[in-house]
Amino acid sequence: MGVPEVKPRAEVEEVWPRDGRIAVVGRLHAVGDGHGPDWRLAVTRRSRPEHVLEYAAEREGDRFRCAWDVADLAAYDDGSTGADQWDLHLTDGTLRLRVGRRLDDIRGKKSIYIYPRQPVPGARAGFGVRPYFTVEDNLSLECRA
Repeated sequence: MGVPEVKPRAEVEEVWPRDGRIAVVGRLHAVGDGHGPDWRLAVTRRSRPEHVLEYAAEREGDRFRCAWDVADLAAYDDGSTGADQWDLHLTDGTLRLRVGRRLDDIRGKKSIYIYPRQPVPGARAGFGVRPYFTVEDNLSLECRA
């Protein structure tokens, strides 16, 4: 029997929502040597995929870290929806990895990990951003007033 092939992953280890920012720390798994040091976090609006925010991702070896201001997402709030979801991907321009947490053998993180909502001063009344795990254990953001 051979060793099962591991798909490349951007595996979340820590999520830090506080002070109007969200930071994500994790590891790249099974990425290989053919990829450069310049990685970015792409935050894509699920209902309007043409809306993409990009942030630099620091990389040291197989570890990555990125952070952003939640106010950036408020600029896309048009008040027409009750909630909007944004999906996170780590990319170097050739490889695009969904940011999530699957290698810890804990399933159903959506109901286990509950992160605080970050309010956005100056945005629509009560508007805030909250990281959450999807039913597939990927990390996404929920924006709602």
